[in-house]
Amino acid sequence: MLAWTTLRGRLPAMDTIGQDEPGSMSMTPPEPASYALLSDGSTVEIRPARPEDADDIRQMHEQMSPDNAYFRFFSFSPQAPEREAQRLSRPEGPDHAALLARLDGKLIGVASYEPTQRPGVAEIAFAVSDEMHGRGVATLLLEHLVSLARQRRLTAFAAETLPENMAMQRVFADAGLPVERQFANGVIELTMPLPGHDGGRLDHYLDAVAGRASTADVASLRHLLQPASVAVIGASRRRGSVGREILHNIVAAGFAGPVYPVNPRGRSMEGLACLASAAALPAGVDVAVIAVPPGAVPAVAAQCGQRGVHALVVITASLGGGGADLLAICRRYGMRLVGPNCFGIVSTAAQLNATFATEMPPAGTAGLVVQSGGVGVAFLEHLGRLGIGISSFASVGDKYDVSSNDMLTWWEQDERTNLAVLYVESFGSPRGFARTARRVGRQMPVLTVIGGRSAAGQRAAASHTAASATPLVTQEALFGQAGIIATHSLGELVEAAALLASQPLPAGRRIAIVSNAGGAGVLAADACGDSGLTVAVVGPRTQRRLAGLLPAGATVSGPVDTTATVSIPRFRACLEAVAADESVDAVLALGVPTAIADLRAAILTAQVDKPMAAVLLDQPEGVSLLGAGAGTDGEAGGGPGPATARRLPAYSYPESAARALSHAVSYREWRDSQLGQVPVLADVDSAGARALVSAFLMDKPDGGWLATADAVSLLDCYRIPMVETRPVTDQESAVAIAAKLGGHVVLKADVAGLLHKSDAGAVKLDLRTSDEVAGAYAELAVAFGARLRRVLVQPMLAGGVETLIGVVQEPVFGPLVVFGLGGVATDVLGDHAARLAPLTDVDAAQMISGVRAAPLLFGHRGAPAVDVTALSDLLLRVSQLADDLPEVAELDLNPVIARPDGAHAVDTRIRLAAAAPRDPFLRQLR
Repeated sequence: MLAWTTLRGRLPAMDTIGQDEPGSMSMTPPEPASYALLSDGSTVEIRPARPEDADDIRQMHEQMSPDNAYFRFFSFSPQAPEREAQRLSRPEGPDHAALLARLDGKLIGVASYEPTQRPGVAEIAFAVSDEMHGRGVATLLLEHLVSLARQRRLTAFAAETLPENMAMQRVFADAGLPVERQFANGVIELTMPLPGHDGGRLDHYLDAVAGRASTADVASLRHLLQPASVAVIGASRRRGSVGREILHNIVAAGFAGPVYPVNPRGRSMEGLACLASAAALPAGVDVAVIAVPPGAVPAVAAQCGQRGVHALVVITASLGGGGADLLAICRRYGMRLVGPNCFGIVSTAAQLNATFATEMPPAGTAGLVVQSGGVGVAFLEHLGRLGIGISSFASVGDKYDVSSNDMLTWWEQDERTNLAVLYVESFGSPRGFARTARRVGRQMPVLTVIGGRSAAGQRAAASHTAASATPLVTQEALFGQAGIIATHSLGELVEAAALLASQPLPAGRRIAIVSNAGGAGVLAADACGDSGLTVAVVGPRTQRRLAGLLPAGATVSGPVDTTATVSIPRFRACLEAVAADESVDAVLALGVPTAIADLRAAILTAQVDKPMAAVLLDQPEGVSLLGAGAGTDGEAGGGPGPATARRLPAYSYPESAARALSHAVSYREWRDSQLGQVPVLADVDSAGARALVSAFLMDKPDGGWLATADAVSLLDCYRIPMVETRPVTDQESAVAIAAKLGGHVVLKADVAGLLHKSDAGAVKLDLRTSDEVAGAYAELAVAFGARLRRVLVQPMLAGGVETLIGVVQEPVFGPLVVFGLGGVATDVLGDHAARLAPLTDVDAAQMISGVRAAPLLFGHRGAPAVDVTALSDLLLRVSQLADDLPEVAELDLNPVIARPDGAHAVDTRIRLAAAAPRDPFLRQLR
């Protein structure tokens, strides 16, 4: 067996625990502990090693078998435990990191990296205790090392292992990192480029991380959503109290497992014997529902943890400072937490109704997660009324732990859910949420209501870009990239859910309208146009078929007007003929009841193999589902029904039906679209950019606006071209430079703190002669006096379309990239598209085509099209800049003049602010 010193002889030997290397940089403050899930759902603590950990490290090494595969990665020698304890437990530094994993307080794994002689490359090593193999400890530690190393700008990991150590080689192979192998002197030398560096594939790595996170998350949620036992702590003897109603609902729903009411003054409730306290619970209860006064919650949670309870649902609100204690207790004991301040949970598979709703929601196919209990009650009622029902429901309240990300992950694999419904008021990790929702959305529709759209939610900002980054814009960007169907009201969401739960997705936007009332058809056609749909015109063959079915006064092209005298059989035949036409993607059937016929039966029994929605103008409620156990009177059915039954969404108004169809079409388009790739821009100088940013913030810790020259230099690091700009400080130089630039120029005043130059009269356009240049310079000098630092001279670009490209760093969402019409009209027109960085090539193309003014870019009324490829490249470069540099708080390129010969940035403003590095994809619990 090779000795540790042979394999790792180039690493520094540490003689004293906690001692720094001679000449090393000062140590950073110790990072707090974080928590994450192992593959079996267990919660582990991960934190940097400290000097006081030396004894635990030494003991773990001493207890490891020589046959331990991970230990053999280190290689065994009698001195290894002591050497490793000293090396790993010294304080973390910029070129050294050591992480520990603890389960129930016991050290179970160690991982570290050390510098090598290769710049940017660190050598890594792991040790995992014997009993913890196969639970994902080493892989989880590796992910945390990768995150830390990327923040510190390392580019690759290196490792040495023995050929027979297949377990360690599998860790690297399965991690999602590219692995380069070289065999030398009986040892396999591995090099792993870190994601985002030198060929490291970030998307591939993040997909691998997400797969592991999903497995661990689902394992941890089984106790919550497939429980075998439940406790209710705070169940009152009095009916009408929250705890007692939850207990009653659990029993009434038929939960098959043991139920334990906890009340110190009760003997029995709902036919069940009461326990005096949570400390009296049997070991290993799956879920405890807590409805006790706020001050008692932490102590009750601790008792639950001590009894091995796996998950808590905390109904209690207004915990104040006790909230932090509650979360810390849950982490310490490895309990998942729903709430606090929540309505409870439902699992129809487990027949569990741990809420204080009036009745058990019917079983069905919709998964529902909300932060607002009131909204959750409304959703449950509507989904039940429609006969859609739910698979599982979680009211997450203040969302200390379990969130919409967790529920989406659960529904992805539960084989019961085919429709996900969310009401989310806040986001802990928007980028992680978007990645999860995008993956789940490929499998099922995900719907939400956008909240926080009011002007009160908007923040003031100094730049045009930040002003456009309203909560609505930011949320729409997040939801749009994730493929989430975002509605603007509860009613609109319910309408869309009814169609998505009962109909196939339309193949396109061509909607055939069939009505027995001409005016209703007109309104439906307008509604389709307003929702971005096209009214289908059926082909000649279908028109002849319709003409043979309908009286002479009917309209048979589109919209189809059957006239009010149509019979049920003929209306049904019209629907079938229209649906069979190849120019039709979906059918919208409108019926007004007459003494001759109630067309509901015709609509419901028509043999149509394309999506269809009905509009019943006399229907009292907004939307219902006809069929599948329902009659033809518009009342909701009792569930999905047999496979041969037909369910049909029926709306009271054509506008509602058109919106629902539009949401279904947009979802189909997103689902069928290419995912896109974040391009690798090999020509950027990210190191130079970081150096510039660091130097500015070192001088101005509070941040501020970059001087124009520095802003241009920062853009140049990402090869973002600016129109040639020449600074001058006197009239004569201005005239001379103008001549060198071709004579047709623009003069701009460079004034400290001046953001909107045009508004302040700091821009002089269309100067063609020496006298005009000299006069313009003199006007700027008089207007700004001593504040004028210099004047910038640029060539005047004729023609083209003025656009804006910008970035604002959202404190929660991260960098938001904005594109739209630019120039002085940008605020007035408000024509913007936004996406969260990093952009894919598909994102950039969609942003350009998504603004209302897009026809101007693609050639309008004979005008030449601009260079859209250059615009897209500019967007992608700005996106990478924003993603690499979280210190860029705001960036404006306004205007960017798009012309057939390229995209030319004319003016820029960049504001920097201190920002802590963050990794939104790191596997860790809150």
